[in-house]
Amino acid sequence: MNPTNIRVAVVGGHGKIAMLQTRLLTERGDEVTALIRNPEHEAEVRSAGATAQVADVESMTTEEITQVFAGHQAVVFAAGAGGGDPDRTYAVDRDAAIACADAARSSGASRFVLLSYFGAGPDHGVPSDSGFFPYAEAKAAADEYVRGSPGLSWTILGPSALTDEEGTGTIDARADKADQVSRADVAATIVAVLHDDSTAGKTICFNDGDTAIPEAVATASTQSSPGSTGR
Repeated sequence: MNPTNIRVAVVGGHGKIAMLQTRLLTERGDEVTALIRNPEHEAEVRSAGATAQVADVESMTTEEITQVFAGHQAVVFAAGAGGGDPDRTYAVDRDAAIACADAARSSGASRFVLLSYFGAGPDHGVPSDSGFFPYAEAKAAADEYVRGSPGLSWTILGPSALTDEEGTGTIDARADKADQVSRADVAATIVAVLHDDSTAGKTICFNDGDTAIPEAVATASTQSSPGSTGR
């Protein structure tokens, strides 16, 4: 899609990574619609350059989400339940992600970027009695659904443990074991894959590293489940 400016809908638009990516996208001339659950967050997402859209995808039908996505070229799913309640984890991290993938395809926003985690997949290795298990299961299901969605130009990103360190503009997308990566560099990676169609059909897991982000995502080989390490 680069260098053409695009209109992007960001689900979970008030999250830390989403806010960072919104600033990067709007700085390069893209238009961002930030989907948020809480109307009190409208001013913050507008300050980052986005158009605020109050839309709770957890409770919306696929048809309703499709209407929100209409007119966009791309969708980024960066929402998350935040752990704690297993039922809500499945509702947001699995069911809402799947609904948004279907809605993106139906609306014509065929470019779909799903934020997952390093090591996600059916063989995630998280014990069933772990508090992380619902999240691992939800992400595995959502990732697999998106990979099998016809007509969807998808990229799945699997960052390792997140930090609030300053971004470096470089990552390691060839690691076989999770380490850590800054939220700022995750945001920059989302922007890079949105504007590099060669990343479509790739699952890219990454840590902090020394390779410039555009080069790292362009040369990354697709990964299905590079490890069993969660965040």
